[in-house]
Amino acid sequence: MRVAVVGAGAWGTTVATLAAARAPTRLWALEPEVVRAIREQGENSTYLAGYTLPAAVFATNDLAEAIEGADLVIVAVPARHHRSVMEGAGPSMASGPLVLSLTKGIEPTTGKRMTEVLREVLTDREASAIGVLSGPNLAHELMAGHPSATCVAFSDVTHAESVQQLLMSDRLRVYTSPDVIGCEIGGAVKNVIAIAAGVADGLGFGMNTKAALITRGLAELSRLGVAAGGSPLTFSGLAGNGDLIATCSSPQSRNHRVGQQLAAGRRLRDILADSTSVAEGVETAPAVVGLSQRLGVAMPICETVDAMLADRLAPSAALLTLMRRDSKGELDGLPTITP
Repeated sequence: MRVAVVGAGAWGTTVATLAAARAPTRLWALEPEVVRAIREQGENSTYLAGYTLPAAVFATNDLAEAIEGADLVIVAVPARHHRSVMEGAGPSMASGPLVLSLTKGIEPTTGKRMTEVLREVLTDREASAIGVLSGPNLAHELMAGHPSATCVAFSDVTHAESVQQLLMSDRLRVYTSPDVIGCEIGGAVKNVIAIAAGVADGLGFGMNTKAALITRGLAELSRLGVAAGGSPLTFSGLAGNGDLIATCSSPQSRNHRVGQQLAAGRRLRDILADSTSVAEGVETAPAVVGLSQRLGVAMPICETVDAMLADRLAPSAALLTLMRRDSKGELDGLPTITP
């Protein structure tokens, strides 16, 4: 199998490193300085400083060169650029490669999941050949060799098994799933909840608050995912609860950091200007709220985060707003799970 990874941020670079252990792997980066650093120093010093990349990772600025002849194209660009980048990539792709999205977001302008965008752009691909990878996977921890687990989802599980065999290692255990929708919704919504968790931490609240946000965030995530067509069981797994716990708890989480800095009184534009990496939850929040309204799903935490990001609600008032909501039963509105 020949692999192309489109996008050389921290996560794209990490997955390219994993793939290169078993297959020739080309990594496309937009920035010339990233390619130069990988070629000359063996390190992505912009997005993943401190980790030596294997020589089997070949970096290039030429998208056609990266994709040509690939059997698996892994897309790791921000949600807002997914469509334009892959429109440029399409003419260079062979007729039959699998396409795997790593992006945990929703297209801001359309409210569509990444696999929906890819199906629209890559019209000659069967939907069953377009999948998603999602789970509690912090790039720096994986590069440091910490044991981790993730989930790869294709509607045709044989494709998921191919990717599983490629990426499985002593540091990453890969599980398969047929639930593309559920895995994508889990990966996108958890970033929004993580901003709320960062605000709570920034305001000095403790584990009671964190546990409540994660648990009720999981309820929101599950409601939306099932309404969109996902399986309820997915959200108790790696792409749901697992990813939510990691992103809401780790200081490595970009979205969590955004929340902490909002709580410290910084303006969103200044927070984003200081970061080289994308916090997908910022643009995903209004997209999630829009999707929830179309599907008739209540998502008060996501709505509160959206209001904070749009400067309609101060972080200091956000959690109080949630606490003053009308009383209800814990299981109200949750999907029924059947084995």
